[in-house]
Amino acid sequence: MDVMDFFRMSAGQWNSQRTTHHLPFRRAELGGSTIAVEALDAAHPSVVEICNLHEVDPALAVGGALVTWQGAMAWDKEDENHEGSTVFALVPDAADPSRGQLLRERGYAEIVPVIGRYEIDGDEGLLLITEYETMSSVERFWFANPNLRLRTSVVKRFGGFSTASFCAESRLAAPAAEAEGKSEPALAPVSAFGW
Repeated sequence: MDVMDFFRMSAGQWNSQRTTHHLPFRRAELGGSTIAVEALDAAHPSVVEICNLHEVDPALAVGGALVTWQGAMAWDKEDENHEGSTVFALVPDAADPSRGQLLRERGYAEIVPVIGRYEIDGDEGLLLITEYETMSSVERFWFANPNLRLRTSVVKRFGGFSTASFCAESRLAAPAAEAEGKSEPALAPVSAFGW
C-alpha cells in the first residue's frame, strides 16, 4: 500500500467517536464529529497551491487530500467551535516512497501552515508526525475493515501538558464517484457507545 492508496481508501464521509485523555488532569473527555475526506490527484490545483506555499516543486507530489470536519466535545464552552477544513499535499522521499513530507496549509494542533512527516508502517497504518513551535503531534490511522478506520493521537506541549486520543470512525458514505459507478461498501454498524 502506498500513501495515496491509504487516502483513496479513506475517501468518503465518516462518523467519528473520540475519547481524549487529558493526562496531566487524569481525566477523559468524550466527543464526536463528522469527517469528509476527498483524495486529490497530483495535478489538483489545491495540491499545487500547497506545494507552492511551502516552496516545494509540485512535480514531486503524488497527490493529497481535502479533509473537512464538524464536531463537539463534552467539555465545550458555548462559543467553542470544532469545525474546519484542511488541504494537504504528499511528497514522498526519493529513496523510500513509503515515507515523505506532508505539506499542510493548516496544522492539526496549531492553525498555521506546517510541514510534517508521513510513513506507511509495516501493518499498513499511516503515521503522521508534526512538530510545531510550541508542541508536537503523532497520529496513527489504520483500517480494521474498509468501513471502520481507527486513529490514535498524542499531542505534547513543550510546557509539559499532553493529551492522548483514540477515535473509532465508521463510514457513512462512499465517495461520490464510487457511489455512482461502483457498488458502495456495506456500512459499518453503529457503535455500541452511540454517536
